[in-house]
Amino acid sequence: MKAALLENLDDRYQDWVLFKRILFYLKPYRLLVGVAIFFLFAVSILGLAGPYFTKVVIDDYIKVSRLQGLDRVALMYLGILALAFVCQFCQTYLMQLIGQKVMYDMRTQVFAHLHKMSFRFFDKNPVGKIITRVVNDVEVLNEMLTSGLILIFSDLFTLTGIFCVMFYLDWRLTLVVCIVFPFLYLATQAYRTRARDALRKNRAHITGLNTFLEENLSGMATVQLFNKEKDHYQRFEGINQDKLKEDLRSLHYNSVYLPSIDLFSALGIGLVIWYGGGRFVQNEIQLGVLIAFLQYLQKFFEPIRDLAEKFNIIQTAMASSERVFELLDTPEEIQNPSQPVSPASKIRGEVEFKNVWFAYKDDEYVLKDISFSIREGESLAIVGATGSGKSTIVNVLCRFYDIRKGEILVDGISIRAMDKYELRRQIALVQQDVFLFSGNILENIRLGSPNLEQDEAESIAQTVNSHHFINNLPLKYGHEVREGGSNLSLGQKQLLSFARALAVDPRILVLDEATASVDTETEGHIQKALKELIRGRTSIIIAHRFSTLKHVDKILVLKDGEIVEYGSQQDLLKKKGVYHKLYHLQVDDISTSVENKGI
Repeated sequence: MKAALLENLDDRYQDWVLFKRILFYLKPYRLLVGVAIFFLFAVSILGLAGPYFTKVVIDDYIKVSRLQGLDRVALMYLGILALAFVCQFCQTYLMQLIGQKVMYDMRTQVFAHLHKMSFRFFDKNPVGKIITRVVNDVEVLNEMLTSGLILIFSDLFTLTGIFCVMFYLDWRLTLVVCIVFPFLYLATQAYRTRARDALRKNRAHITGLNTFLEENLSGMATVQLFNKEKDHYQRFEGINQDKLKEDLRSLHYNSVYLPSIDLFSALGIGLVIWYGGGRFVQNEIQLGVLIAFLQYLQKFFEPIRDLAEKFNIIQTAMASSERVFELLDTPEEIQNPSQPVSPASKIRGEVEFKNVWFAYKDDEYVLKDISFSIREGESLAIVGATGSGKSTIVNVLCRFYDIRKGEILVDGISIRAMDKYELRRQIALVQQDVFLFSGNILENIRLGSPNLEQDEAESIAQTVNSHHFINNLPLKYGHEVREGGSNLSLGQKQLLSFARALAVDPRILVLDEATASVDTETEGHIQKALKELIRGRTSIIIAHRFSTLKHVDKILVLKDGEIVEYGSQQDLLKKKGVYHKLYHLQVDDISTSVENKGI
């Protein structure tokens, strides 16, 4: 997959809009910015003193052989240099401080915005792409604020000051130098247009690299198992080659632009020597003025020569800011109601689906006219073939996605009218693929209940039969959990997820194939705890193993997103329909497996 395909490279924002939005983040620090600009202005003005002191020394002292007073001039110049050093230090420190604070604010805002996005957003956007936004692109904006934008202000002050001093010293000589300015402007415009395109594509390729790298490292076991190292190397090499191509294109533009600046600088100096030298011979201009002019002209082209580097920083920041603001402008698909409705008392846990239709994409419906209800404290099992829509029912109940048609009610209130965060606090979901955060065992059990005491956590762990394995770990509840729980077995992670779910004392408990990844012995431990888990709670159990459905009140059978059977296990078995067939297929498989082991 080409990196550029991960990005929309069309112009999405005008430059002035981007600048306005970036500068908005400086608003809380406007006082510090004002002080930094004052020091910046002082540095620029003090930097003009050198050539002027040279002119004064040559014309007023050396030329007339007047040595008295030179010491005073030297001390004055030394004092100006010391003052410029102090101002430069203050300006640099303040801008770095502001840049770090702005970067912190922006990164925090982006991170908070990501938590508001629906599952659909993460379905469409690779993790590597999102990481690039939060880390790399925000860092580039910090470089612009501290190294690009502020230096442009400095250059503007310096260029304006030099032009004014040059005009004051000799306006005719200044006008002669201006001949090269139109050519300089045309060269800069040509460079700007081409460099912007190269830098924008370069950022897109960085996203491609991060995305592919994140996916490859996360799936390294699969890569090695299927001997795909060479294929993945070639794909990575292709993406890297695309990035190299844009890097070289940007380097080509720099290689043309920088020598052109040196050429225009040489032409300007040549004009000064030609025109100014002729006037000096005719005694129309002093030698000190001519030398000062040459020094100022060199200073004049220094910031222009550095423009390529600053322009790269700014244009890269423009490309990055487009991507950051595009993310921040992505609307929150599942929004909270402005005035959420809350139950009259504590949520009881009654759930009702009324003619629910849902599709992940267009009109390819995964749920079709689903209707059922669960009373407070009841348990419902949902069974069906893979892809029948079992997990989708859980996703729409938790409002990870919004349904297309119909209505979902909790305690008689539409979940669209409820605070989605409050709704999810009342639902504990245990999934087949358990994700544990880095930290320790206790912290993972406390995930939804930060104030949970250790003795309470241990009691919960005993309820779900996870206390035994935790107690056998070297540090017990303080045992380190690596990222994703990579140092624990699937069964251990599953048992921890049960404890984590029970710790929040939910009114609605959802088990989404929660025993699919555990061995028979571990499943036996869970079976013993299952009765306690669902007692007093509304429970929804999705399972392929019918052995986990012994204690449920009702069973709902799905096929291709539609309800084909609904009732108690006893009634469905008597009916000898779809559930009866699925049940006996699994029982026969288990019997055959037992017989084979006994052979």
